[in-house]
Amino acid sequence: MPELPEVETVVRGLVDDLVGTTAVEASISWHKVLGGMSLSEFNETIRGRKITAMFRRGKYICIECSGVYLVIHLRMTGRLYLSDAAEGEDKWVRFTLALDNGKNLAFSDARKFGRVLLTRSLDFLEEKLGPEPLTLKPADFIQILKGSSRAVKVFLLDQKKIAGVGNIYADESLHKAGIKPGRPTNKLRVAEREKLGACIQESLQAAIDHEGASISWYRKPDGGRGESQEHFLVYGRGGEPCYTCGTPITKIVLGQRGTHYCHKCQT
Repeated sequence: MPELPEVETVVRGLVDDLVGTTAVEASISWHKVLGGMSLSEFNETIRGRKITAMFRRGKYICIECSGVYLVIHLRMTGRLYLSDAAEGEDKWVRFTLALDNGKNLAFSDARKFGRVLLTRSLDFLEEKLGPEPLTLKPADFIQILKGSSRAVKVFLLDQKKIAGVGNIYADESLHKAGIKPGRPTNKLRVAEREKLGACIQESLQAAIDHEGASISWYRKPDGGRGESQEHFLVYGRGGEPCYTCGTPITKIVLGQRGTHYCHKCQT
């Protein structure tokens, strides 16, 4: 599933081309993509509205359209790109939005888990999501990462605690911080919580700089691959030697998610 760096890369790749255009007409090939809203209702609401802003909140893409918001969640296999063709450029396109400049915003999703929502308020996101990790200060992480007996890896995947961190960057951050993923969060010392916060920010920012990780379906809006996967320390490297100590990377299932760590470097 695309995480914060991948979603941020998508937003950065589209914002300049989208802002200032006007929505003309939406089309769908799978009705559930709109999350229960009918296509006619969707078009009545968005038609003629100018796109004034585009930004990310957690793993959600938010497009402001003159008083309403187009909110897109890529989930596991979603892609978002601009196309000259009204039907998009691949067989998994579920939604397109024609724009007044002749381009079409296409949402493609092979597994059909993603959603395109239209709303007048983003309050529902604030109820679902915790703070943005890249804006937090050390004291914030110290406060957030306490009081829970859950394994720290499972805690990091809770979007209500910290928005945007998923399986990949939780593993990478915990490795950099030297913390085993199964340790109870409330057993972390203050210094460990502060270090983990710094490592989360470092891992996310590095992944943004590398334009996300193309390990499965994720692609940038121009169709290119991100390069973050070329720099993973532990994720996806089960059985391979740790770059620091040479110990084979351990892979376990924790919270129903594949989890990678070095049992020597992480305590």
